Amino acid sequence: MLVIGGGQAGLSVSHHLGTAGVDHQVVEKQTAVHAWADTRWDSFTLVTPNWHCRLPGYHYEGPDPDGFMTREQVVEWLHGWLETFDPPLAEHTAATRLRRTGTGFEVTLAGPVGERTVTADEVVVATGGYPVPVIPPYASFLDPAVTQLHSEQYRNPDQLAEGAVLVVGSGQSGAQIAEDLHLAGRRVHLAVGNAPRVARFYRGRDCMTWLADMGLYDTPAQQYPGGKAAQEKTNHYVTGRDGGRDVDLRRFAAEGMRLYGTLTSGRDSGLRFAPTLTDALDSADRVYNSICADIDRHIDAHGIDAPPPSRYEPVWAPESDPTSLDLAAEGVTTIIWAIGYRPDYRWIEASAFDGAGHPMQTRGVTEVPGLSFIGLPWMHTWGSGRFLGIDRDAAHLAEGIIARRHATREERAS
Repeated sequence: MLVIGGGQAGLSVSHHLGTAGVDHQVVEKQTAVHAWADTRWDSFTLVTPNWHCRLPGYHYEGPDPDGFMTREQVVEWLHGWLETFDPPLAEHTAATRLRRTGTGFEVTLAGPVGERTVTADEVVVATGGYPVPVIPPYASFLDPAVTQLHSEQYRNPDQLAEGAVLVVGSGQSGAQIAEDLHLAGRRVHLAVGNAPRVARFYRGRDCMTWLADMGLYDTPAQQYPGGKAAQEKTNHYVTGRDGGRDVDLRRFAAEGMRLYGTLTSGRDSGLRFAPTLTDALDSADRVYNSICADIDRHIDAHGIDAPPPSRYEPVWAPESDPTSLDLAAEGVTTIIWAIGYRPDYRWIEASAFDGAGHPMQTRGVTEVPGLSFIGLPWMHTWGSGRFLGIDRDAAHLAEGIIARRHATREERAS
């Protein structure tokens, strides 16, 4: 069998298969867990506490379980995990085509020795849910003198030309990159989307630790409050930088950052924004306070001794929602697109996807016999796609594969 993708998700499946003695191969088009070193900026930290970091046979055991590892520390931790087992991994080997055959799958691989085709009775796709960076089509019509980067290309303020910077998107990456530039003294313009936010610490503990105690990371997707709409929302913005703190866009604005609503179009030096800034800020604050209220109810219900409750009160509000920006007039020399990624499974020839190109799966298992996925957001719970939920998801997939192999052997024996 074949596992396509050598990140932590694919290698977690490999760990469980190897422990059970299942013969398999992992292929990775670059190097194992490379994305942590290659696609994060210099000041990156985890937004989840270190105790969330759990992989098969390997948990965080450092001195700061409630802290937040830096990019370098995450890379070191992951390589420490890789030293605990020996996955059958072929690096610099990309899967370029997967098609269903009568008895399994044919997979075309491109690697150091050229292109070849292999067969497999089972395939686990672990290439990530959203591998293709999103940049809007009108970006090509903007002033060519303005440098454009996707968030995964950003490293630090010094790599950028002098001048102001426009960050588009206020999810985790956009909000943290805007903060990074703001702290470095750069003039920052931020196009704010509909991402919610959460308190870093509340009533004496990290909010994500409270939420874990409340079972939010263990609730199956089908039972999660808010249903499909809640699952499709952008992740809450917060930061683990400098020991962890809130990301308050209103405070940034009070300190000089320029905020706008959703960027809708642009040409040459002119950009247009929807008048959504006030609503976006208010909505993010409502989510922030709603999560705090949920924690209050949990504390009350269990009689937990904790500091008193509080609510966020806005420190700044826009007088009106700006709808335009002239890049040249404002001295903007760089745009950083932080509006996410999209799926790209065009290389898979199988009826396993919905109209939006997302895998149709239940806990990673599709209706196509032998084809599974791992590492997808909300594959099973809110913890799926995060360090906290990977081991459980991988173990479930591996158990199913092992059971099917046993059943096949018994059928042949009879």
